Amino acid sequence: MTGTVEKHVFQAEVNEVLSLVVNSLYSHREVFLRELISNAADAIDQLNFRALTDHGLLAEDKELRIELIRDEQAGTLTIRDNGIGMTRDELIEHLGTIARSGSKKLMQSLSAEQKKDLSLIGQFGVGFYSAFLVADTVTVTTRKAGSDETWIWESQAKGDFEIRAGERATRGTDIVLHLKEDAKEYVQEWPVRDVVRKYSDFVRWPIRMQTEHGEGDDKKLEWQTLNSARALWSRPKSEVTDEQYEEFYKSTSHDWQAPLGWTHFKVEGTHELTGLLYVPSKAPFDLVDKRHSGVRLFVKRVFIMDDAQEIVPEWLRFVRGIVDSEDLPLNVSREILQKDATTRFIKKQVVGKTLSLLEELAAEGETEREVDGEKQKVRRYETFWTEFGRMLKEGVYHDFESRDRLAGLLRFRSSHDDGWHSFADYVGRMQAEQKAIYYVAADSLATAKSSPHIEALEKRGFEVLLMTDSIDEWVVDALREFDGKQLVSAAKGALDLPETEEEKQHKEELQKELKPVLERAQKVLDEDVKEVRVTDRLTDSPSCLVNDGLGMSARQERVLREAGHDVPKQKRVLELNPEHPVVKRLAALTDEGQFAEWTQLLHDQALLAEGALPSDPAAFARRVAKLMSKA
Repeated sequence: MTGTVEKHVFQAEVNEVLSLVVNSLYSHREVFLRELISNAADAIDQLNFRALTDHGLLAEDKELRIELIRDEQAGTLTIRDNGIGMTRDELIEHLGTIARSGSKKLMQSLSAEQKKDLSLIGQFGVGFYSAFLVADTVTVTTRKAGSDETWIWESQAKGDFEIRAGERATRGTDIVLHLKEDAKEYVQEWPVRDVVRKYSDFVRWPIRMQTEHGEGDDKKLEWQTLNSARALWSRPKSEVTDEQYEEFYKSTSHDWQAPLGWTHFKVEGTHELTGLLYVPSKAPFDLVDKRHSGVRLFVKRVFIMDDAQEIVPEWLRFVRGIVDSEDLPLNVSREILQKDATTRFIKKQVVGKTLSLLEELAAEGETEREVDGEKQKVRRYETFWTEFGRMLKEGVYHDFESRDRLAGLLRFRSSHDDGWHSFADYVGRMQAEQKAIYYVAADSLATAKSSPHIEALEKRGFEVLLMTDSIDEWVVDALREFDGKQLVSAAKGALDLPETEEEKQHKEELQKELKPVLERAQKVLDEDVKEVRVTDRLTDSPSCLVNDGLGMSARQERVLREAGHDVPKQKRVLELNPEHPVVKRLAALTDEGQFAEWTQLLHDQALLAEGALPSDPAAFARRVAKLMSKA
């Protein structure tokens, strides 16, 4: 068949990724075969699943397989499958674009050094493009199952690709690699055999290759299966090495880094279930926006679906792996999954096993791991928390059943030192007279550390958790307490700090003595504040703003407004430090105009100290300038 040849230009970020693959991964080039075999296996999985309800798709070709064809004379290696195949539009979509939101923006933001970083490659889903590690030309011939049209895709990775009509007798896909001179080893039997055994031994479909048998005139070619084709997750744990677990992860997740950890489990009883779940070492750049699961669902070793959201809660979307059920029907649909009791059981197991794995990581000390090619001492859970901690916070907010276990896995910065700390760490260090777990929320660590709200707490030697993530206060609102200790914001309500009778009496006297000043300040700020009162939380600063115990904090209001929500303004309480020279000077002012300016200035300073802008920054600047000129 002959026809028009269509020329297409690669999407901009594909060119960037091709450059990354070809120029940065030379020493890892054998993985091209793992990636292409994995893609072929995925194509067969898709066909096998669809054939459960559309039996005609298999036609006469029912033996599902992957074939590797070496041609020494032509210098080519072909990866052939009889899977689902592709249409013309699918060829263009899958091989001409990278369907990842924000990938172009990320590529533009990378420095030259970052682009050489192998750890970034796995974020792009570049499995097919790894073919150009060993090939200067790649030709893809494919026919969609159920169609009589065949299409050919061809490219030399120089910015464009061709699409033309072709011929193929049956469904499936051939990927022909025209090998570079320095990659001709991959037309030899043993290099190919070794790579398949190393990376793809667990692939459930037979991987076959023609090999020579006999000698002299009796020599002949025979198809030989190279892989054991036994699902890794179905093997006993004692039979699987760490290297095999890691290679299985890399192949199924298309991540180029080893995982942080994994859990391999089997559940027997009312429901039978096998699973192999992994925690990656690094988050993909679009994890926060991406709402898809990385867990694949199998039923009796038959692939059913990628992105099995029904068995993995959204907050565990970072988990990768396999779940294989003996109880679900083979033709299970998403609608059935959503209503099925077995699905709820599987979901509970996935959550429980993942949390157990994370608890194990959190309990271990330093371990030696290879980082960027060097052996380093690391704490795996801290690595996990840095990459995926926000997902667990989402879980606290959304998953009531898992809330207590998740609370134990949360980590925060603290006034104690610069490391990460759990609630349990905090409770273990609490002073005898301390009633609550104190925290302060701010937009940055520096702002939290210097917050006036924590001055009295620090003076008493009370530790304060420093929360800087926009979701933190919602997490605390959901928890309310840990180990019987209330979680108390240093910027909400009265702190109820332990005090002697003498201290209590002194505070009451100051409140009484300062009452006229508080009333005058209230008149000045009546539109902005609910109350002006004497503070018990300040030691060095003249003023601060606090919420009156109930309702959301000022920071929560700002976060919601920035997200486009219409949030009514809440009046807050201005607290004054009666021991501070500025407040004493304020009390001595008789000129009402001057008093009003100083009061406004104290209010604006309190806003700035917590990371917010005054409502009228220009007026604030004028007051400061006026005060400076008088000084």
